[in-house]
Amino acid sequence: MAQGDLRDEFNKALSDAVVNMDEDAARETAQKVIEEGLSAYDAIMNGLAAGMEIVGELYDTHEYFVPELLLCADALYAGLDILKPHIKPEEVGTSAKGQVVIGTVQGDVHDIGKNIIKMMFEVAGFTVHDLGRDVPLEQFVEEQMKTDSDIVALSAMMTTTMMGMKKVVEMIKARNPHVAIMLGGAPVTKDVTELFGADGYADSAGNAVQEAIKMVSRLREMQGGTK
Repeated sequence: MAQGDLRDEFNKALSDAVVNMDEDAARETAQKVIEEGLSAYDAIMNGLAAGMEIVGELYDTHEYFVPELLLCADALYAGLDILKPHIKPEEVGTSAKGQVVIGTVQGDVHDIGKNIIKMMFEVAGFTVHDLGRDVPLEQFVEEQMKTDSDIVALSAMMTTTMMGMKKVVEMIKARNPHVAIMLGGAPVTKDVTELFGADGYADSAGNAVQEAIKMVSRLREMQGGTK
């Protein structure tokens, strides 16, 4: 079988393993990817992560609920544990990478989406400072200043907790206007992002990484222009 066909077959199997909550299948397929000398990064992005995107859609349509999401995430991490050590730096790309502070805002204990996006950031070569869930708003500001992170990524799954994001954006921008702030979560839209004064939002884990890389590149350009 041609490598391209094999790659497609393995990516589909990895995606299915995540959707079907099958840790063993995720491990076995990930091992085959390595044995065949295929790209670990491609298998993560177009296999495991693609499967998690489908899981997100199943969650949105109420076919899957939190218990299923957790089991799907377990399958994703089972495959990731095998693939991640085999990622080649050149596969990730030469785009500017940076540091990210990430967390779920105060009052919100949903962290599945945040954990997946954290994993995607790490795979893409970012240094991640994870504050966890139900994070006091001031803590985002403090951590950004302590780490001098380029990006702060805020997650919220409820409309009520989403309102806290606006305060965080205002507090961080007041201290450091050059920090890029990304919002994510079910109630977040492009309009909300603009209204809150944030720099970007992500409707999926894959988009979060692409958006973050663009943000870091823009930031470095801005900083270069001010020197």
